[in-house]
Amino acid sequence: MLKIDLNCDVGESYYDTIIGNDREIIPLISSCNIACGFHGGDPLTIHNAIELALKSDVAVGAHPSFPDLENFGRTYMAMSSEALEACLLYQIGALQSMVRAQGGKLQHVKPHGALYNAAVTDFELALSIAKTIQKIDSSLFLLGMAHSEMEKAAAHVGIRFAAEAFADRSYTAAGSLVSRSSANAVLKDLRMVAARTNRMIVSKEIEAENGTVLKVDSASICVHGDTENAIDLIREIRSECEKNNIQIQSFGNV
Repeated sequence: MLKIDLNCDVGESYYDTIIGNDREIIPLISSCNIACGFHGGDPLTIHNAIELALKSDVAVGAHPSFPDLENFGRTYMAMSSEALEACLLYQIGALQSMVRAQGGKLQHVKPHGALYNAAVTDFELALSIAKTIQKIDSSLFLLGMAHSEMEKAAAHVGIRFAAEAFADRSYTAAGSLVSRSSANAVLKDLRMVAARTNRMIVSKEIEAENGTVLKVDSASICVHGDTENAIDLIREIRSECEKNNIQIQSFGNV
């Protein structure tokens, strides 16, 4: 039987600014990436997301970002390696402590937004992320884009890497994500996304926006929690997996 992890970014609401629907999404996935306060996620939102994930037997990951609440972590920020390490230590350490306080264990770290996108192509930035994760806990996975500089950095440092692909985002022919400024960047059609996800899992292929077929071997599929119809997308993907005898299971347990 084929197995795949289904992950989603959650815990991103910030006080009165509501992002996504953690209560409905978390029980439907197998791994979650919880915001750490620097792009979203106030303390109570983070606490509640952890609590629901542990109750739902969903693996918990930290979702750190550049310190960019104003732009939801989607603006690139040039930082020294020392400043970035401190920023990551603060966020991941806080999330890890909150998970432990509820009797759980942090499984992985997945960078958010502009930090993630930059680390896809910038080896030195990816290396700073990987080294910081190793300092915190060498058993943690780095969850990142398949065939990216993050994968190389994790191997260089000697930490575990889980490759992911995106169900609800368009890809360029070069294998990167289409900029969110483009009209077709976020995919919302239920049947198309479900069929696309099935192809990712079974054939290890993704079709880019220009029709180019990209090869990708991913351990996890991501749906963004702030995508407008994220809950419906996740349900459709789960239905497609069930129909094709694909088991949804955290990559840490595969």
